[in-house]
Amino acid sequence: MAKIIGGLAVSHTPTIGFAVDHNKQEERAWAPIFESFAPMQKWLEEKKPDVLVYIFNDHVTSFFFDHYSAFTLGIDEKYEVADEGGGPRDLPAVKGHAALSQHIGASLMADEFDMSFFQDKPLDHGLFSPLSALLPHEGGWPTQIVPLQIGVLQFPIPTARRCYKLGQALRRAIESFPEDLNVAIVATGGVSHQVHGERCGFNNPDWDEQFVDMIVNDPERLTEMTLAEFATLGGMEGAEVIMWLVMRGALSANVKKMHQAYYLPSMTGIATLILENQSREAPYDVQQRQRDKIAQQLAGVEKLPGTYPFTQARSLKALGINRFLHRLIQPAWRERFLTDQQAMLAENKLTDEEQKLLRELDWRGMIHYGVSFFLLEKLGAVVGVSNLHIYSSMRGETLEEFQKTRNQQVLYSVAGKAKA
Repeated sequence: MAKIIGGLAVSHTPTIGFAVDHNKQEERAWAPIFESFAPMQKWLEEKKPDVLVYIFNDHVTSFFFDHYSAFTLGIDEKYEVADEGGGPRDLPAVKGHAALSQHIGASLMADEFDMSFFQDKPLDHGLFSPLSALLPHEGGWPTQIVPLQIGVLQFPIPTARRCYKLGQALRRAIESFPEDLNVAIVATGGVSHQVHGERCGFNNPDWDEQFVDMIVNDPERLTEMTLAEFATLGGMEGAEVIMWLVMRGALSANVKKMHQAYYLPSMTGIATLILENQSREAPYDVQQRQRDKIAQQLAGVEKLPGTYPFTQARSLKALGINRFLHRLIQPAWRERFLTDQQAMLAENKLTDEEQKLLRELDWRGMIHYGVSFFLLEKLGAVVGVSNLHIYSSMRGETLEEFQKTRNQQVLYSVAGKAKA
């Protein structure tokens, strides 16, 4: 079974990544940052966690306000470094643990957290700034990650209590994963700072100290505070410290503090914290109970003939072909598809199997492979095949045979008037 060995909390200011990239670790202004990171580096080296469940917020880099979610879980196999305006940092991609991510996602949904999920998105300094100071990365990172992005930049955002409850659900999710893994929870963000408006530059070291003490010893009391109260004490952007409550909720009630440090160099208080888990085994198999809860909603669907739920595993496997088909909503893309299809298939690095499925318009084969039907109907609209032709192909019938099973014999598609 997966085991949570402890939690780390750290600010994610771009200051940290800047200092790493420019070799400023020994300079007077920057050295205290890395002195506070040293115990965390040592702890990670000694404990060697297999996976870091990494809680952070994006800074309007990969997640924009046209679709902004509260809780967004990465379910991919790797995560690249995002370009935040001046080119991406020279860091390798970090591997994801897709199986654990998908299990966590299913468990959180079973616990009634309405999650969003992402694949193939690069991650910004919210994740990579502290990560690059915590772990060696020449030749690749020594651990895998499960990234959990919290939407804290556009209100309304989750409450402190909701974040704490998410952490508690995260513990159930991780500990019910059947593979033997050592997992550490990393929370980033904060502490006190404000980077906009006339209050820009606000800091409150006294509150920072009190907050860290309470996150260790009395996290429940922090959940009683409003977001306005967090902003009053720690600055508007400093209110992102509610993400630390996700980490704390995932740990045992009693924890052992192994390290705590604080430094305020410029705009943001930089705090570091290590908590070791002090969990106890329950007298009953609560992990199996959680796995049963996860499986409950789809239990029996495997008995339905010709039925293939579009799971995250299928989505990840078929992401390339699904993305290719999704771009058919773009006029230029579909025009080229009709005139230069083979070159497009090769350029987009579709596998031989995927190319064959598309060339042959193997509708049922694409469903078996993991293509979403709602992308197939877009393909049908482009190539002049009606939805009814696709439906009949799914059943291995001619259009005439299929139409006999319908109350009305009609044809339609999602194509616009001109194409239809």
